[in-house]
Amino acid sequence: MPDEKGVDSLVKQIKMTGRAYPLFDIGKLILQKPERQQVRFDVIKQDDKIIQRLFVCQLDDSLWLSEDAVVSHVLDKHFDTFYKAERTATEPPKGVYTFVGQCGMSGAILGPPNYHDYQNKLRKLHQERFARMPFEMYKARVKIVRDEEVVKKWLEEQSWKTEYVTLNVPEAEVIRLQTRDDVAKHFRQVHMANIVKEVESHVLSGPASRQNLDPQLQRVVRIAWEEQQRFPLKVVNVLSQQFASRGLQFFKVNKHITHVAIARPHHLDLQATPVSEGVKKIVEFIEANPKCTRRQLLSAIVPSAATPAPDAANKNETTPEQNTVIADLHWLVHQGHVIEFANGTLETAKKPNPRPEPKPRAKTLPGATATTPPNASVETIEPKVAELEGSQPVAETSPTAVAPEPFSEAEIADLKETAAENLSSDDTAAAPEKAS
Repeated sequence: MPDEKGVDSLVKQIKMTGRAYPLFDIGKLILQKPERQQVRFDVIKQDDKIIQRLFVCQLDDSLWLSEDAVVSHVLDKHFDTFYKAERTATEPPKGVYTFVGQCGMSGAILGPPNYHDYQNKLRKLHQERFARMPFEMYKARVKIVRDEEVVKKWLEEQSWKTEYVTLNVPEAEVIRLQTRDDVAKHFRQVHMANIVKEVESHVLSGPASRQNLDPQLQRVVRIAWEEQQRFPLKVVNVLSQQFASRGLQFFKVNKHITHVAIARPHHLDLQATPVSEGVKKIVEFIEANPKCTRRQLLSAIVPSAATPAPDAANKNETTPEQNTVIADLHWLVHQGHVIEFANGTLETAKKPNPRPEPKPRAKTLPGATATTPPNASVETIEPKVAELEGSQPVAETSPTAVAPEPFSEAEIADLKETAAENLSSDDTAAAPEKAS
């Protein structure tokens, strides 16, 4: 999404200059630098159940996909905020060691394979740094080193004991922890509720979305950014809402390029609208010289005065005549009568096309429903209506109307017999209604 502060600057520039800018070009400019962007993450729910949970580290506003990932991040980046490591001398391992195991990928010294802490170190290193690799495959990468310097380094490491003192806790609760596993457990129990927060939606700045983020989320951000680089539809949709809420207007040029400006095009009819001579000259010049610029307009309307140079030293050195023309042009632009595009060209608002007159409806007979073909003209309909009107026998208005033949006595007898049967079959309450 476009950054709100950047949008405020764009709106200020558009309102101050009055120029019209292509909306998609602004979207592409926003995508060029992370400082101009914001990234919003929303969870997806299925049957009111969150498919993938989101967690925020409130120390640096980073976003993660699991509590374990947040804890690892905090203990890696902000360890000194909660714990202090203290080393104390201890007795080195007894015995003679001529070789040690060493990780073939990280170079970490694990110690002799027959040492009591070897398996714990091996599994811990695999879990912390190479968990995506199967353990047996990682174990096969461990090499046996017989170098005396490497063995001596391991012995020196084992001659010191590291303890972790808790910080940012009441004095009565200060304790010493022996291993990093104990540190992680203590952090979960004491600090995690205040540091880690689960969210359903979260907004990060553009630079923050490129760092201190879960690796899978970083990949999602990169894919979304690449898609918007090809066609910035999502950015433009949000941008248009931000512009509209700040009072800007939109219109299309050549029926397909959307522009944003201070006002929508509004045609000025010089014959029907009383305007000053200065405004009239500006409109007539722009209509007679398509794609002219502000400089050309000033030179043409005020030819006797020197056109000001664009440099900062002379930008305020304008004559009273030029100031009058600039003020009239400013009014025309902010009313939408004149459009000043981003490249500096001027154009008057076009006269809207007249609305087509509605076609007259065909005549219909009383009690009849007219069915008119979609493309039928009035001339093709009226003869049919006249033909129908001449063929209908209407006794009240036509002197030559023919009366219908009367019923025969046999038919009347049948009707009476049918009516009597209906009355006898109904109950007595409904009989008067039937008879009537």
